[in-house]
Amino acid sequence: MKRKIEKRLSRSEWRFSYNKNDETMRIEDIHTKKGMTLSLNGLLTKWEENKDTYFDELIEHIEEAMKAMNEEQRLSGKEKAIFPVIRSTSFPTESNAGKKLIHDKHTAETAIFYALDLGKSYRLIDEGLLKEEGWEESMIKEAARFNLRSLDVKLREDTVAGNTFYFLNTNDGYDASRILNQPLLESMAEKAEGTLAIAVPHQDVLIFADIHNDTGYDVLGQMTMSFFASGRVPITALPFLYNGGELEPIFILAKNRPQKDK
Repeated sequence: MKRKIEKRLSRSEWRFSYNKNDETMRIEDIHTKKGMTLSLNGLLTKWEENKDTYFDELIEHIEEAMKAMNEEQRLSGKEKAIFPVIRSTSFPTESNAGKKLIHDKHTAETAIFYALDLGKSYRLIDEGLLKEEGWEESMIKEAARFNLRSLDVKLREDTVAGNTFYFLNTNDGYDASRILNQPLLESMAEKAEGTLAIAVPHQDVLIFADIHNDTGYDVLGQMTMSFFASGRVPITALPFLYNGGELEPIFILAKNRPQKDK
């Protein structure tokens, strides 16, 4: 995997280094010293699961990310390109340059960060960028929530053993973010005839589940874990129960009803 990446990304302005102890690979611009670190074990697992397309997508992602981090970005005039992104609570709250990323608490399993969309990539917004632009945090958050509500919501539906599952997978980078669209959650709660559960296993999928029996919980648990393991940006393998406008993380035990995450 290391050799394949180096061969595809060979550039005179990029430096590659390898940490054998934790099997990570660093790609860095020799002029700006900015770059990214890849976990080769995780990449190899995902590549073996989907050799047809994963490697090409990975290379494109690296190229776009390196390009974005080495270009000057501006917020002014790009208000419609600001969106919230959902991440796990273990996601770093500082950029590689040591600047604090703008973020908020969401649930016990998830946090909200804010991104400037750059087309095929994005930049997470940090305090340094806000200071340069003279923006307040409230401006970022207001723009992000407004733009989120403008995104399409096209759900694919499937029924298993009397339980209905709805999938949102547009691959626009903000599928999981739509869990912050409160009117969407309320409309799904009104539509559900059983118990509404929601899952955001990785960045590019949002799952709604209208649960009517134990089989429904089992299917949701297995599905969420599978998506979590295969996602490029994993978030959480725990689904949520949606009740009274609140999201409650749950453990799903095989053949049993879920237990709330304490």
